Amino acid sequence: MPTTPTSTLHSAQGAVARTTSLRHAWWPTPALGATALLHALGAAAVSYEPLAWPWIGGGLLANHALLTAAGFAPRSALLGSNLARLPRTAADRGEVALTFDDEPDPELTPRVLDLLDATGMKASFFLVGERAARHPALAREIVLRGHSVENHSYHHSPWFAFCGVGRARREIERAQGAIVETTGSVPLYFRAPFGIRSPLLEPALAACGLQYVSWTRRGLDTLDRDAAKVFDRLTHGLAAGDVLLLHDGAVGRARADFMAVLAALRALLERLAVRGLKSVTLRAACADAPNG
Repeated sequence: MPTTPTSTLHSAQGAVARTTSLRHAWWPTPALGATALLHALGAAAVSYEPLAWPWIGGGLLANHALLTAAGFAPRSALLGSNLARLPRTAADRGEVALTFDDEPDPELTPRVLDLLDATGMKASFFLVGERAARHPALAREIVLRGHSVENHSYHHSPWFAFCGVGRARREIERAQGAIVETTGSVPLYFRAPFGIRSPLLEPALAACGLQYVSWTRRGLDTLDRDAAKVFDRLTHGLAAGDVLLLHDGAVGRARADFMAVLAALRALLERLAVRGLKSVTLRAACADAPNG
């Protein structure tokens, strides 16, 4: 029986509703708490001594510059909890986490899945909601092959980092619904588009029950077509507990781009095997962690 627009809407609403049990309370980090206090003190100081506003304004601008810099620092925890490395328990087992962004892509994702299957490695795929809705069978295939699917926003907009709490939450919830509907799996983790984190993102993630994830090292494969350089970035200092980032979507449409990603991944999987390291999903790695 064909799906009607009304039933699709109700289904998506049900998908989001199934994630409500994952929601958790949000408490501002010390950096955000200090920012709020600084603004309150600044307002009080200006009302008491209006001529001091240039100094007070300069201090507030410096504070905002610090928060902006933190948003561009992938492994920073100034803006909220950030999983940049796996828990010690996973590292002790010799595990790493291969993560892929921007999928599903009908040309590249199946090849990535085949390479992972050939080595028995598992990975976490951060899906773009609208692409999952466009390629539902491929999104399901990721889960059927034993990998996890996570949230990478619905539109993957370059302006996502400038969204307020409400708009960010709607974008995340819409992606959450699309991913649940296409795969049957509820995302537990979120990575911001382009890795740029807004100071206002954490409350939206708490409302959606998601943990923020960045990376230990990345290949910069969306910028560099040289597979050897991508491989070197991922393996320089490679160690158990690393979270590694590649892309299997939106890498560019030139065949050379696809081949570079696949060549780097093939070499990386071989290196992991030689080093006795095993890639697992983020969920498996964090399942027995104290806060897992």
